[in-house]
Amino acid sequence: MRTPLLAFVWLLVQCNIAFSQNTERSFLAQNRSGNEVIVMVTDGEYHIVPVNEQTFHVKFLPKGKEVRDLAFGAVPQPTFSDFEVVENTQNLLIKTSGIEVEVTKNPFQLQFFYRGELVTQEFNGYQQTDSLMMMSLKLEEDEILYGGGARVLGMNRRGNRLQLYNRAHYGYETRSELMNYSLPVVVSSKKYALFFDNASSAFLDLDSKGNNELVFESAFGTMNYYVVVGNDWYDLTSQFTALTGRQPLPPRWVFGNFSSRFGYHSQNEVLTTINKFFADSIPVDAVIIDIYWFGPGIFDYMGNLNWYRDSFPEPQRMIDELKSKGVKTVLVTEPFILTTSDRWNEAVANDILGKDSAGNPYTYNFYFGNTGLIDAFKPKAANWFWNIYKQFTSQGIGGWWGDLGEPEVHPSGLLHVNGSADEVHNAYGHQWAKIIYEGYRNDFPNQRPFILMRAGYAGSQRYGMIPWTGDVNRSWGGLVPQPEISLQMGMQGVAYMHSDLGGFAGGDSIDNELYARWLQYGVFQPVYRPHAQEHIPSEPVFQTEETKALVKKSIDLRYRLKPYIYSMAFENSQSGKPLMIPLFFNEPENSTLLEYSDAYMWGDAFLVSPVKERGKTQQQVYLPANSNWTNFFTGEAHTGGAEVTVDLSINHIPVFVKGGSFIPMVPKATNEQNYSLCEFDMHYYVDDEQKSSAYRLYNDDGKTPDSFEKRMYEFVEFKATQSDSTLVLKIDMVVGENYSVEKKLVNMVLHNIRNEPKEILVNETIVEGTDYIFIESDNRIHFKIELRQEPKKIEIRF
Repeated sequence: MRTPLLAFVWLLVQCNIAFSQNTERSFLAQNRSGNEVIVMVTDGEYHIVPVNEQTFHVKFLPKGKEVRDLAFGAVPQPTFSDFEVVENTQNLLIKTSGIEVEVTKNPFQLQFFYRGELVTQEFNGYQQTDSLMMMSLKLEEDEILYGGGARVLGMNRRGNRLQLYNRAHYGYETRSELMNYSLPVVVSSKKYALFFDNASSAFLDLDSKGNNELVFESAFGTMNYYVVVGNDWYDLTSQFTALTGRQPLPPRWVFGNFSSRFGYHSQNEVLTTINKFFADSIPVDAVIIDIYWFGPGIFDYMGNLNWYRDSFPEPQRMIDELKSKGVKTVLVTEPFILTTSDRWNEAVANDILGKDSAGNPYTYNFYFGNTGLIDAFKPKAANWFWNIYKQFTSQGIGGWWGDLGEPEVHPSGLLHVNGSADEVHNAYGHQWAKIIYEGYRNDFPNQRPFILMRAGYAGSQRYGMIPWTGDVNRSWGGLVPQPEISLQMGMQGVAYMHSDLGGFAGGDSIDNELYARWLQYGVFQPVYRPHAQEHIPSEPVFQTEETKALVKKSIDLRYRLKPYIYSMAFENSQSGKPLMIPLFFNEPENSTLLEYSDAYMWGDAFLVSPVKERGKTQQQVYLPANSNWTNFFTGEAHTGGAEVTVDLSINHIPVFVKGGSFIPMVPKATNEQNYSLCEFDMHYYVDDEQKSSAYRLYNDDGKTPDSFEKRMYEFVEFKATQSDSTLVLKIDMVVGENYSVEKKLVNMVLHNIRNEPKEILVNETIVEGTDYIFIESDNRIHFKIELRQEPKKIEIRF
């Protein structure tokens, strides 16, 4: 017997269920074939594949419609057969030990459960009109949605209908609905992800009608999606990158400082600029040379892809001179071959360009001239393009910048070997990165590539692509959304998203405060690369003396933190863990953090709060619960779980260290040529509430691909346990059998030590008072430990 209220609620629920079905679809039969379950319905077939206990793949093939596979994102997965299929008159269950799919027969519906809890479900499921196909899933009222790639919409992207079409937004600031790197990916606050593996021009509707419906819409390809579930946020990212691929560890020099602008006009200008860095004792690891390396102007020369000898008369000498200083030469390339370029006839003769419907090279006008487009999907074209990269890599070029790879202009009528421009648009940059990455694998197997590109697809990280946030405005408004973009992309598997430091587009002058604040933020973003328009010198060596001094401090800190950053990068290569991490990853029970991007974690130790307003003297920063925090620059201690007010200094942005953290740093800022871990500082931040801590410092030669897999590495492992009267530190080394290790001198710095210790013992031997320093005013202890490969145990008794 239902009460009137319960009856009303029941009626609403039933109406909602009825509304949520496609009433024209009926279950007909099912068949298990290997690791795939085929569910036949009146209008087509569902192909359901359990990828593992936390991921399911669903593909719908409509009856009577020929479809083209436009999936580029998921990597081949190991065959998974550890599941069962249970059928009764009402339902069909496809069950693993974790995630399961329940197929309701009448009315037909798919629901996904994880450990007994509903994750998501199809709403209207597959639908089709004359011009569109759609997949509709149901949302809960309180779900917050992330994803869609690089956008500026706030952290919660629910309520937006997102176009999926990689396109540059020149000079964007605090809102951008469409940018260079769109992704058909949705991440829910319920800790699941949806990935629609279809690289065509499409739309992703995140409940724009307010009816709790998520819809993927496309005119092309297959309706093809994955449901990925995580036990926590880190596990979700790990599962998603296991599906789409993980970023190979870049060469270590990539984490240093770049000299870059649009652009250096000559060999002399390049060398003169780099010499200024050395004269000012500002470390630099690479110089990026824009379009003037192959022509004297912006127009008509794109596609030459060869040294313009009037301006670069002795490129080999320039490369060698830079190399002698430890500076890599990076060249820009684009996928456009202009009809006025030196290579046009060669490109036509070799049949490497996209075609028109008559089979001729498709030509069109865009900003740089009349052009054709390399068909990156055609094997013959890929080989032709790679041979150019191969030639210059053999000459000593240290890395590549692929620009305009959306492609920036991609007419719908242009035909690639595997589909029209609109069908494969979003996979173009992905395929281009693959060409370079696989070329290195084949022809330079001992060299890690550097591939800087601004447009890609889900999984482009597995080809080593390092993207940036596009042509951001050189303004405070341009700085504001940069953490949001990088945090969002890290959640979607793309951990190296970074900005042109200082901003790219804008007025005719430098705002010194903005420039300093942006480059201070840059210490704690994946790649440190100032870059700007031609008339704006983006390099710190051309700034005022005051600004240059401020920025030098930031660059020096970046270099001193390289062991910490490199270990983060290694962890990302193994698990997909983001480099920039939203605060809610570490405090998931705090729902107020789900839309918070004013501060973020840089690895496990640092909380960073960029300064994004002119003239600010104070800033509010939330410090997560379950830890105490120490101001990295002042040493001031704070309790977590509250917002604090920080007095701002022009010398740095607010940065805090989580209690119990280990932070390795090198004593001196130098470029990669002089990098060494034979001596390094290890800072440990004592926290009475953290009774045990652990950290693993990763190191290798910084250049050999797959060093870890080849067992050419070393770990230095640190563990700390704490009681009321004793702090015990254990240090051990784990060395791969193919790596030669030298002894190390570790300068231990223990923070938050309030009392001088009564006794310090190393492997049971007392350390004399003259061999350590207690600085009472700073609450620190300093002492040195010599490491070989035997473990060390340090006991500090109070």
